[in-house]
Amino acid sequence: MLNAIRQAALTAMETAAPVAVLMGTVTKTDPLEVNVDQRFTIDADFLLVPESLTKLELDLSHSHSASGGTTDAALTEPAVIRPGLKSGDRVALLRVQGGQKYIILDKVVSG
Repeated sequence: MLNAIRQAALTAMETAAPVAVLMGTVTKTDPLEVNVDQRFTIDADFLLVPESLTKLELDLSHSHSASGGTTDAALTEPAVIRPGLKSGDRVALLRVQGGQKYIILDKVVSG
């Protein structure tokens, strides 16, 4: 009886596809795609990306006025605060229960 209960519990857990941590590589950024261990590719519809991994740029362009006139514009290119994900980036993914969505936890910089 105990073995039957144990087997039923194991089967239920496997069927539910509990949370799992996976490693992947960004293959495209627009639209986002991540290849997991060269086994399958996850597209943007199934990926949840935290704000910390999105591109953030600030426009800091300006010019100064002085008694002699106006200076040339400075900092004409946007300042990149966060570069976002790029092709080739290794990422750690968390598979949400049921396996329908994957959360990108962070970039992996070694290993």
